[in-house]
Amino acid sequence: MPNPNEIYKSVLEADRAAIVICDLDHIIIYMNPAAIIRYDKWGGKALLGNNLLDCHNEKSGEMIKRVLDWFKASKDNNIVYTSYNGKENKDVYMVALRNDLGELIGYYEKHEYRDRETMEMYNMP
Repeated sequence: MPNPNEIYKSVLEADRAAIVICDLDHIIIYMNPAAIIRYDKWGGKALLGNNLLDCHNEKSGEMIKRVLDWFKASKDNNIVYTSYNGKENKDVYMVALRNDLGELIGYYEKHEYRDRETMEMYNMP
């Protein structure tokens, strides 16, 4: 039987959208390949281990802290719509990460693109 951690990691690694996972101290603990490429001009893989708040202006940093406090307030507080990026036609969310007991263990940023897929269905040359 495959190792569940390998399966979870492979799902993250295959996602075409950037995924950056942070711990409760805002330290970047994981970036998928799409995130490393997307944030290359800001350091890419070198951002691992750094504080996410150092990558944002003061206003954005305060909003990130507010969302984290909201996540901490209840196990039911798990996703917040944070912005729309018109240039890329996507919605952006902050999502809580919780352990099996429902305890908050971190968070990540989720990108949902609104553009219709251009790839042909089942195109497997």
